[in-house]
Amino acid sequence: MSVSVLSTSHQNYLKAIWGLGEWSDEPVTTSAVAARVGVRMSTASDAIRKLHDLGLVDHTKYGSMTLTAEGRAHAVAMVRRHRLLETFLVEVLGYRWDQVHEEADHLEHAVSDFLMERIDEHLGQPQRDPHGDPIPRPDGSVLALDAVTLTDLGTGRGARVERIADDDPALLQFFAERGIGIGSVVEAQPGAPYSGGVEVVVEGADGMLTLGRAATDAIWVKPTR
Repeated sequence: MSVSVLSTSHQNYLKAIWGLGEWSDEPVTTSAVAARVGVRMSTASDAIRKLHDLGLVDHTKYGSMTLTAEGRAHAVAMVRRHRLLETFLVEVLGYRWDQVHEEADHLEHAVSDFLMERIDEHLGQPQRDPHGDPIPRPDGSVLALDAVTLTDLGTGRGARVERIADDDPALLQFFAERGIGIGSVVEAQPGAPYSGGVEVVVEGADGMLTLGRAATDAIWVKPTR
């Protein structure tokens, strides 16, 4: 069954629930979903109850939730649409990587499965989107990305950037202007005492770059040594 049979609202909630668990082991709660979708708790609770009644979400009152097999299939289909559209906008239409997230959020509800497969074919079946996120395959499988945040990597180790969280366009612009992108090689060094930041060397760039926790949490890397 195509995800197009669901309402835009249901598509958004399923994608949000899946997305909250993609890079975190924390339980997915109603408050987290409400924050992700940008609605009040009561609104999110009503929507999740409807998804439960449709057999798309397993949820206990006041507890965490998980997607059923059918719910996951629909969620991953939406994620596939979103990331393929982001890739198309960057590679074919010349968008910057900080411009595509919101645009793809709008387009993903209007496109057909047939159009998405044509886009996938035109792009050469890409495995990752412009921010490094894995693009789910047509069968619903998702490539596992071997990466940790720059925060968790610690200091004194070189690493290659594999993914950058795309929910803050201003932060993406900040990184791009300073030479940090997918494939960049970086190394973090301890920052000044009590500063709460680290000093980052970007291969090929001059000088050190001071980054705070919000920035290092957004950069996912794989150690090079």
